[in-house]
Amino acid sequence: MSGAAVPIIYALLLWWFSTGIILYLDGLPQRTYRWSLLGAGVLAAGALIGLFLSAGVATPMGAYVAFTCALLVWGWIEMSFLMGVVTGPRRSACPPGARGWRRFRCAWQAIAHHELLLAATLLLIALLCLRGENLVGLWTFLALWLMRLSTKFNVFLGVRNLAENWLPEGLRYLGSYFGRRPMNALFPFSITVTTVATILVFKAAFASGVGAFEATGLLLIGSLLALGVIEHWFLVLPITLDRLFRWGFRSRDREAATSTREATRPVRP
Repeated sequence: MSGAAVPIIYALLLWWFSTGIILYLDGLPQRTYRWSLLGAGVLAAGALIGLFLSAGVATPMGAYVAFTCALLVWGWIEMSFLMGVVTGPRRSACPPGARGWRRFRCAWQAIAHHELLLAATLLLIALLCLRGENLVGLWTFLALWLMRLSTKFNVFLGVRNLAENWLPEGLRYLGSYFGRRPMNALFPFSITVTTVATILVFKAAFASGVGAFEATGLLLIGSLLALGVIEHWFLVLPITLDRLFRWGFRSRDREAATSTREATRPVRP
């Protein structure tokens, strides 16, 4: 059990740190975005190479490398979305009065390019990883994608906590596509499926006869799924995750304070 704590703690810390870094960079002035994306792009390119090389390394270290590389690639795609570079052909708020299929179509148009990039990247990672025994990177990216897809559908249908403050200024129009209600009919199904999947992965990790590589990979992926379950619950609970990432929001606080000072600065004749 003590050995199992290492991959679990690693997954938790990497998730917390990477999410906070992305929030911090998104909160900086837009003139910094090109450099942030360039740096993240270099890391993502290196991570894709790492996924290819680690695919044939079926060891605990290989599992850590593949897991980390998948998160680096995922982080670059998230940054490209949140910084407004890869979103969708529609870059405006939902039309007033849009309902049903029309609202869904407009919402899809707002994020279509991002979703297609995710699907293409998943296919690329599959091609890179399926040559070997180490599929931890592929399963990690797939878990992230499915969890995020579930979150997006739930936010679209309506939940209590929409986390609109996580969107940078340039993407605030996306909030118009969010549904606002205590819960939706999809949520019980989503939380049940994700919880069962998490339990099954952890059960497989602790099964007798499981090797060190398989156990490490399953624990890393299971921890990520558990985080996804927790994030789902925060969609409907009367509390948010903001305090957990308070340090990531500091750049936005600093930028807001700077804008306020400039707006209130007296104009000299």
